[in-house]
Parts: sequence; structure tokens; C-alpha cells
Amino acid sequence: MAATSHPLATAAAIEMMRAGGTAADAAIAAVGVMAVVEPHMTGIGGDCFALVSKPGKPIWGYNGSGRAAKAAEPAVLRAQGLTSIPIDSVHAVTVPGAIEAWEAILKAHGKFDLGRVLQPAIRYAKEGWPVTPRVAFDWAADAEALAKDEGASRHYLLNGRAPRAGDRMSSAALGATLETIAKEGAKGFYEGRVAEDIVKTVRAKGGLLTLEDLAGHHGTVETPARSSYKGVEVVELPPNGQGITALILLNILENFDLRSMDPQSPERLHLGIEAARLAYAVRDQHIADPAHMRFSVDQLTSKAFAKRLAAMINPAKRTPLLVPPPPGSDTIYCTIVDRDRMAVSFINSIFHHFGSKICTPGTGILLQNRGAGFRLEEGHANCIGPAKRPMHTIIPAMLVENGEVTTSFGVMGGSYQSSGHAHVVANMFDYGMDPQAAIDAPRAFFEGEKTTVEPTWPEATIARLRAMDHDVEITTKPIGGGQMIRIDRSGFLIGGSDARKDGSALGY
Repeated sequence: MAATSHPLATAAAIEMMRAGGTAADAAIAAVGVMAVVEPHMTGIGGDCFALVSKPGKPIWGYNGSGRAAKAAEPAVLRAQGLTSIPIDSVHAVTVPGAIEAWEAILKAHGKFDLGRVLQPAIRYAKEGWPVTPRVAFDWAADAEALAKDEGASRHYLLNGRAPRAGDRMSSAALGATLETIAKEGAKGFYEGRVAEDIVKTVRAKGGLLTLEDLAGHHGTVETPARSSYKGVEVVELPPNGQGITALILLNILENFDLRSMDPQSPERLHLGIEAARLAYAVRDQHIADPAHMRFSVDQLTSKAFAKRLAAMINPAKRTPLLVPPPPGSDTIYCTIVDRDRMAVSFINSIFHHFGSKICTPGTGILLQNRGAGFRLEEGHANCIGPAKRPMHTIIPAMLVENGEVTTSFGVMGGSYQSSGHAHVVANMFDYGMDPQAAIDAPRAFFEGEKTTVEPTWPEATIARLRAMDHDVEITTKPIGGGQMIRIDRSGFLIGGSDARKDGSALGY
């Protein structure tokens, strides 16, 4: 079974498994297609993270996030008058980690190489693909920004405008780049003409990346972080990703009796928002490149720390300021399970819509703006620095019950992802929802001082939330997306794919 945010990607994954490939082969085939057909969400100029499980073996994790330039010094940026790194700044462009990670995952868990699994993506890039409704909806908002960049305007606008649903788009330059990678492997991306085009593009705008920064990139194999929630183990990748934020949030919620509350009640919604505000405050203070963190993952995810945080929540009303104590302190997702029950939870991103909106003119690569996640405050754990990884929002996840992986899932939506993980886990284990229902259920998140809710929440719940001192804003845009595959005890696979996106779950 495969569940992705785009039907063409789901089909490519199924095609790869029918040809004898593993779930890892299928995942890279799917994400390769999404890098073409969902260019505002992901691409080869971004990063990725993955969890891979096999029956009877430890879960394997991979951090495919890139680093800042070796010349990246906070003092240099502050001297330019910056107090933060803007999302459209060339200084937000970090080394793209995805392609190296794709190759590493295939070598460890696949049967095919990049040359085989990238064929569907190459075909769509060169021959064209139909723009789907949600992609068209998102694309229209970014046309003006894309028009300001030579490469983005050339490769990601159609006669100067954003494509509409049903339009045929193609990208011959990206297709040629993918062909180079297919023939030469990851080396064809990090060295040679592709790398030269990336560095030339960035440095022409005042960026600091060098050919040495690209050639020296490598991802890392990681031991996943774990915490339990009401008898089920939730598995996430450790920092520099925000996965442990979901664990902290669930640890806080475990101190409350959610099962006694209706899943769409104001009480449940209020607790979810308040717990998220605390968990994200911990994230923003402490999660960074692990070499620079002041507190360990074990300290941050301890049940005792969560109990202290939970005690700060007023169940009856919103607390204006939530400052946690120290502890004892736009994206695509796909999930694949093959016939041998290898499960892959995989997420790939260029961060904001179309990343930095800087595109290499010759090779058609949209460059991520993940460096906007860095801080510029001297002494902050997540302050930008030479060859340092920024705090990341993209997080794949799995669930373990009785020692076996039973669920591979992810929720998209930038910072919302950790909150989304906690939301769907509670939907399943507090309220007994199946994968599709858990994903479909109404969502909410906080943005600064506002509480943003989808209009599918009951009117009475929204009214009561306002009475609990939340400044509620009803969004017209769906909050995130999500996919899930559950390995049922019957032996069958149960998939769910979010209607907030254009994707699908498909098995055979």
C-alpha cells in the first residue's frame, strides 16, 4: 500500500512495488514524482527525513537535512542589519540534503538505484503533468513572488501566470537534472554542472554557499526518539527536527482525561491548543542542531517535565503567557508498506511555498529556505553558524504496539506537524478513530496570539472557545495534510489520505 499527497505519486509507488521493488524504492519513486508535480511543496533543492522499519529489526532513521554554509557567521548577517533571516532571503538557502538521502536510503533498504526509481519523475518533468486543484489553489498566491526571480519565472510560471487546475506543466530543465542524477547518482547533484549552477545562482544574490559546501554534504543515520502515550509507543526522529515536540505535547496531554471529553468539544480543543503552546515554547527555546543543544532529548521528553508543564494549564481558560521552565528545558509526506511489511515513513520539503523562490536558471531547481529556521541571537542554541543544521519542522512518525510497528504516518503543515501528530494519535487512542477518520477530523493551531480553527468545528465549540479567552480566527485554508497506513492484526493494510490535499491511498 502507498499513501501520498498526489495520485501520480501514489501510482508511481505502486508501480515500483509491482516491479519487485521494496517500500524504500517505492517511497523514493513517489517523492521524486512529487518533486515535479508539487513544486511548491517539495523538490530536489530541499531536505528530507525518513523512518524505515522491518519486522523483527530496530527502526532505522535518516536525517537528510543540509547545513548552512561554512562561512555563515551570525555577526556577518547582523552587520547587514538583519535581526532574523527572512524567508525570501538568499541567506535562508542551505545545502539541499534530499538527493544524498534518497541514495543512502536506497542503498540501505532498496533493490533499485536512483536511475530506476527516478524514471516516473523524469517522464512527468519532460512530457508534462496535469495541475491538480489544490496545487493550483496554492500556486496562484505565489505568482507575483515567482515572477521576481529569473529562474522561477522561467520554469514555474506559464506565460507569466500561475497555472490553473487542468493546465499541463512541464520542466525540461528539471527533467534534464533528474536524468543527470539518474546516470551519475548523488554525485551528479553535489558536483559538476548542477552544483555549479546552484552556487552561481546563490552567490549572484549575495549568498555564501560554495562548491565545497555541496561536495562535503552528508546525511546521518539516527536512532529514533520514543515516548509512550496510553500504552502505544510514538516514534519520531531526534533533533534537529521538531519530532520530539510531538512527544512533549502528548506527554502533557497524558495528564488529562481526554477520553471523558467529546472529540469535538471546546474542552478538548482548549487543552490541545494550550498543550501545543507549551510544547512549542520548549521547541523554540531548546531544539536545534543536537551538537548545540543544552538539554538532552531524554530530559525534554521526560514524563516528570511534562507533568510540570501540564500544571501550568488552566482547564477553564487560556493563559495569556506560557513560559516553560527548563527541564530538570509546506511539505509533502508519503508512507509505504510492502509485501514483506517493510514500512517507510518519509517526508521531503523545501519549507515555505516554493522555498526561497530562488530557482537555478539552468537546472530548474527551486532552492529551499530552511535557513529561515535559524535564529540570530548570540548564544541561542539555534543561532546560525558554520555548517550548522537549522531546527527543522518536517517529521515522519511511526507507532509501535507490543513491540511491533503497527502504523506509519505523517502530518504536513510546517510548524503544525508536531501538533498534527499529537492530534491524530489522540483521535485514534482516545477516541477509537480509524486512520481516515483520525486524519479527517477538524484541526486547529495557534499562530502567535490567535487560535486558528477550521470551519468544520461545531459552532458551539468555537463560541465556547472564544468565551475561554481565545482570539479565534476561522481559516478559509485547510490546516496541513496527512497520510497513514496501519498494519492491521488481520494481516490487511488500512490506509488513509487527507482530503485537504489531492492525494490518495492505494493498495493491491
